[in-house]
Amino acid sequence: MKTEIYVPTKLSEIPLKNYQDFMKLVENSNDQEFIAQKTIEIFCGLNMRDVIKIKWSDVKELIAHFNDLFKQKNEFTPTFKIEGLEFGFIPNLEDITFGEYVDLENNITKIDNFHKAMAVMYRPIKTRSKDKYEIIPYTGTDEFSDLMKFAPLDVVMSASLFFWTLGNDLVNSSLLSLEMEMKKNPKVMTSANELSLQKTGVGIIQSMHSLRETLQDLTKSQSWGLESVLPTLLTNDKKTK
Repeated sequence: MKTEIYVPTKLSEIPLKNYQDFMKLVENSNDQEFIAQKTIEIFCGLNMRDVIKIKWSDVKELIAHFNDLFKQKNEFTPTFKIEGLEFGFIPNLEDITFGEYVDLENNITKIDNFHKAMAVMYRPIKTRSKDKYEIIPYTGTDEFSDLMKFAPLDVVMSASLFFWTLGNDLVNSSLLSLEMEMKKNPKVMTSANELSLQKTGVGIIQSMHSLRETLQDLTKSQSWGLESVLPTLLTNDKKTK
């Protein structure tokens, strides 16, 4: 009796929680063959006892398929639905609250916490007028973070990249404007002011550079492709032929 295998053909068919499970596996194992089998178990929804019955040549074909799948570029998706509930991306990141920023900074660079970051970036749509919409006020990640584990992976990927790109542009623009202002008026930041800012914990330059470092860490985490995880398996196989 042959085992029927469901193979996702688009990233939209893969929920975020599956990718989180996969990354946890990669972090805890260096066994390439075991990772390959678990990859199929996670993304195809099979039990391990069924995976081990699959021909090794078919396993390698499936891994190659997922490699190609994860290389696909994804368009930014401002709205999407989970279980009939429509979520919308923060309409204007320039109006982001301090609470939203803190929760994003704490969660967006850690794949284990990405469902919490998604609960900040996307919230249920309250009102809509054609392409414009309003989302509910932010009250924390608890209410929707578990539901966000089922967010389509293409939406997650594009949202993280969009946030990084836009945030990086804003930081670069702010730093440039601040540096130009200081060149025009060197006295704009006196020693007394610098000391006061440090004491209150809101040093502008320090905060800007801190945000830039956070965004740089985020872009490093954008290695979503399985090709960075399973190169040894496929390379070694080619050498043995």
